[in-house]
Amino acid sequence: MELRGLRLPTLTLLAIAAAPAAFAETAPPEACAALGGVVLDAAHVTSAREIAAAGGLPAYCEVRATALPAISIEVRLPLEGWNGKYYQTGCGGFCGILGRADASGGFINAMGPGLAKGYATATSDSGHHGLSVIDADWADANPNAERDWGWRSIGETHRVAQALISAFYGEGSGGAIFQGCSTGGRMANMAALKYPDLFQGIISGAPALDYTGLVATAMSWVTQANTAPDGTQILKPGKVGLIGDAVMAQCDGVDGAEDGLIADPRACEVDLSPLACGAEGGGNECLTPEELDVVAAWRQGPVNGAGEPLYPGGIPEGSEPFWPTWLTGSEAGAPALVPLFAKGFGSYMAFPTDPGPEWTPLDFDFDTDPPRLATMAAVYNSDDPDLGAFRAAGGKMIVWHGWADAIVTPYKTIAWHEAAEAAAGGADALAEHVRLYMIPGMDHCGIAPGPGGISQASLDPLGALESWMETGAAPESLRAGK
Repeated sequence: MELRGLRLPTLTLLAIAAAPAAFAETAPPEACAALGGVVLDAAHVTSAREIAAAGGLPAYCEVRATALPAISIEVRLPLEGWNGKYYQTGCGGFCGILGRADASGGFINAMGPGLAKGYATATSDSGHHGLSVIDADWADANPNAERDWGWRSIGETHRVAQALISAFYGEGSGGAIFQGCSTGGRMANMAALKYPDLFQGIISGAPALDYTGLVATAMSWVTQANTAPDGTQILKPGKVGLIGDAVMAQCDGVDGAEDGLIADPRACEVDLSPLACGAEGGGNECLTPEELDVVAAWRQGPVNGAGEPLYPGGIPEGSEPFWPTWLTGSEAGAPALVPLFAKGFGSYMAFPTDPGPEWTPLDFDFDTDPPRLATMAAVYNSDDPDLGAFRAAGGKMIVWHGWADAIVTPYKTIAWHEAAEAAAGGADALAEHVRLYMIPGMDHCGIAPGPGGISQASLDPLGALESWMETGAAPESLRAGK
């Protein structure tokens, strides 16, 4: 199985920013503790300590800082073997938990992969403290926090980290990469738009580009479609396997290979009518008319009363193995996350005036509410297809998305990429700087293993980006080990 980019023309070799000519590979004694006294504009250091080498990571100086008003930042500076470069990461969901991603063991939004390669690394909580990544009440009547989550934390993290790098090593970094997935992917695209000169390389995974369209509109649609008039859930997790088996039986071989993967869900028309229950019912062995309507609405995606689409596409075929996490909840009783994200976002983040905790996704009006999202869309969304400034700066950007993503559905990324090609003057012009890689069978950010075990562990986008930046030849694959 090849994980290939959509465009693969030959590129000419491009010059890239080099590391500093004579950086200090080894920090002097006591240099880490001394960072506690560094004076920063509109920011302050809260702690600095040495962390011993462990788990494949080198020893490093961990510095915590706050950029005003409330952006918590962590910077990790290798004590030996700094490569002279910088690696910054985004965060997931509504963020709010500093360094959460580094506890997962994966590369998504995590500093570890950069640190392991000798980069000075940094991340932030995006400007607020949250009890979980679905906690949004920090945004209640708090436009400063919404602004910082939307875009400002990206630049402030870079600014503070560069000041600490200079204080620690005696000079700044000679090149910078940003990596993020989901909300972190939205931040990655935002970095290219708002700060086109800060990062020479960007990795944007499963980007939630249109946060208002996705989390307010599309997720409310998903929630309403699966809610009966009496408020109960219609499609429950016990039916998901039945649907997934039927989809795979009808779609697996459409691409010419029966490998348990759907190469492109758009190429397959699924008919679930053979699963319809008879008059006598059938438990988990068939689908009621109401359940079939839920699936049809999810596949279609949100529309207004006139039938006009409000967000590109819907829930893709092949994503069914991941529905218990995102859409239906699990048979063990874990709740679906999509309705929780929609409720938090709609209550505190989506509208100029927050409706508050009584609001639910069932309150969303698909005719009157979408126009009300415009104010906050200007703060959060990074789906502007014009990457001209980033391209002019010589940046390289890898965008990747799983075809089986049930929460940040991939059709928006496809639509954005097509618009970006047009804005750049054609596919070849965009491909010199921006490449999109669509990955069959992969869950949102590769969090859970898909068919054949494919997950984030199957990918090495950092290695692919480094090779592109160093050689000028765009990667054909993001597969780890290639």
